[in-house]
Amino acid sequence: MFSKFKSYWAKIGPGVVTGAADDDPSGIATYSQTGAQYGLSFLWTAIFTLPFMVTVQEMCARLGIVTGKGLANNIRTHCPSYILYISTICLIIANTFNIGADISAIGEAVQLLFPTLSIVYIVIIFTLFSLLLQILVPYQKYARYLKYLSFTLIAYIIAGLTAGLIWKDLFFAVAIPSFEFNKESALLICAILGTTISPYLFFWQTSQEVEEKIARRKGIKFVGSEISENDSNRAISGMRFDVWTGMFFSNLTMFFIIALCGTVLFPNGVRDIETAAQAAQALLPFAGNATYILFTLGIVGTGLLAVPILAGSSAYAIAETFRFKEGLYHKYREAKAFYGIIVFSMLIGLGITFIGIPPMKALIYSAILNGIMAPFLLMVIVYLSSKESIMGKWKNTKSQSFLGWTITGIMTMASVTAVWFLI
Repeated sequence: MFSKFKSYWAKIGPGVVTGAADDDPSGIATYSQTGAQYGLSFLWTAIFTLPFMVTVQEMCARLGIVTGKGLANNIRTHCPSYILYISTICLIIANTFNIGADISAIGEAVQLLFPTLSIVYIVIIFTLFSLLLQILVPYQKYARYLKYLSFTLIAYIIAGLTAGLIWKDLFFAVAIPSFEFNKESALLICAILGTTISPYLFFWQTSQEVEEKIARRKGIKFVGSEISENDSNRAISGMRFDVWTGMFFSNLTMFFIIALCGTVLFPNGVRDIETAAQAAQALLPFAGNATYILFTLGIVGTGLLAVPILAGSSAYAIAETFRFKEGLYHKYREAKAFYGIIVFSMLIGLGITFIGIPPMKALIYSAILNGIMAPFLLMVIVYLSSKESIMGKWKNTKSQSFLGWTITGIMTMASVTAVWFLI
């Protein structure tokens, strides 16, 4: 039994971490609002988005393994420069806003568990702790910590299972999708797509596949043209298992959060969630203390995982854009610009927490912003991963390209509709 788990543990990596980071406080906020406002009406989105998430993240991972370059580096090499600059600028804006909102959500969640602690001290200590981990801990150890944190998703699954869900209702909610075309529903769909298929995950997944292979060969590159065909086959096969596992558990968590809030909050008239504290506290009188604690711990755990990934994806994008030395496998003195971007992103995000925007509302807005950005990047990713001159025999299959262009079209329509309603 232990040997099987050890073998499984060795197979998972960037895909599982990326999937867990997808359910950051932004995702939790969006899914909580979805269940609280609409009950089980949008539960079908947890199933609908899975094949598209897997396809997109697999394209990003495959691009990193085959080329040995991060996403921004590939865009710089194969696309006009304006595409690179637009992509990087949009990513930085969305990530910085998201970091600030996530840090605020973590502060509120910790304060729920320890009411006497000052939220100011909580967010400052968390920011400094996260920065020290990223800068001082060697990549292989840091990657293990991120894998451990990905298990915090289990808190939401357990919380859902202990809340007395009616499985017959859940089955029909998934089997018979429903949707009303109005402003609120359109913005929510854009937010759901934006938080499940998020731009920062594209950059992180691609770069982490490169980092992972370098780490496994102890600094000798195990990517791009330098790897043998046999190693390439093994790397792609392992990556696909990893990505499928990560995206499956990401969407399973999404399913249980919507189901929990749709079953508990919606029937009791709790429809408007403004803060992380309200989301957890609203569950307390109806679902009990255990569900309340699990929900709160989930916010803290996923925030601890997602915030450094948000900052890291910004650092990869900027460093690759301006050809700085990049990578978490480098020590601080070897890649000062790369780590400097991480520090700057975290500190700006910390500053945003003191502006006074309600964290839950800010998280929803950041998810909508990601939904508007994503189609542009998806076009680039599908284009790059489809070109034989770049990918060789690992270019997209027809079904992969079809799914890639389909989700690009869906997210384009969702973002255009959201912008139309917003103006």
